[in-house]
Amino acid sequence: MPFTLATWNINSVRLRAGLVGRLLGEEAPDVLCLQECKAPVEKLPLETFRALGYTHCVARGQKGYNGVAILSKLPLADAGDRDFATLGHARHVAATLENGVTIHNFYVPAGGDIPDREQNAKFGQKLDFLTDMKEWFGANRPHKAILVGDLNIAPREDDVWNHKQLLKIVSHTPIEVEHLAATQEAGRWVDVTRADIPKGQLYSWWSYRSADWDAADKGRRLDHVWATPDIAGAAHSSRILRAARGWEQPSDHVPVFATFDL
Repeated sequence: MPFTLATWNINSVRLRAGLVGRLLGEEAPDVLCLQECKAPVEKLPLETFRALGYTHCVARGQKGYNGVAILSKLPLADAGDRDFATLGHARHVAATLENGVTIHNFYVPAGGDIPDREQNAKFGQKLDFLTDMKEWFGANRPHKAILVGDLNIAPREDDVWNHKQLLKIVSHTPIEVEHLAATQEAGRWVDVTRADIPKGQLYSWWSYRSADWDAADKGRRLDHVWATPDIAGAAHSSRILRAARGWEQPSDHVPVFATFDL
């Protein structure tokens, strides 16, 4: 049966609970994975989501920072979390559906502004986080799994508005792209979004700094949906809800959807 999953960096779930509710009401994915919730689990506005039929939630929270949550209309079992790179951050949570599919929800560190770990500790943390992901998935090869989230890297030339101008900008530097590719290879993950939409510019994030984000269209594809090879073939459609960037008081990210026949 068809199963639709969405991933969205909401940039404060309490501030934007209304936008999450709008998405759930209008688009009705079976599962919605949120990142950068910026709230402890007990402060998540879960009653708002339960009223819309999302009665299941697995989450890890942190006051004011980070935070990941998986909201679902379908029953979920908590599958744990891992403190990648030992940062002490709420950046990963996993849950397993009744059909045996495990969903990993990630919020990879942004990495600061300077792409040099000697000058910028945050950039080093980002690379270490990706290295830990690679090693963990290499040692614990995933099966029947989906990985989603704000991975904070736009890997392809057509995942950014200008490849040459962004080569020295954090999120598109060669070393970040290499680390992401190594992580993907370690888990044999398939980039579902690009499998479904193989050609053309594709973005999921537009900076708040742009006065007219839509006209300027200086975007990056930072949000991803991956799947293991044993279920990647069941994916048959993907889309990015660009219109959500124009909603009132929006996140700078928009939801990314994938539908599977599972």
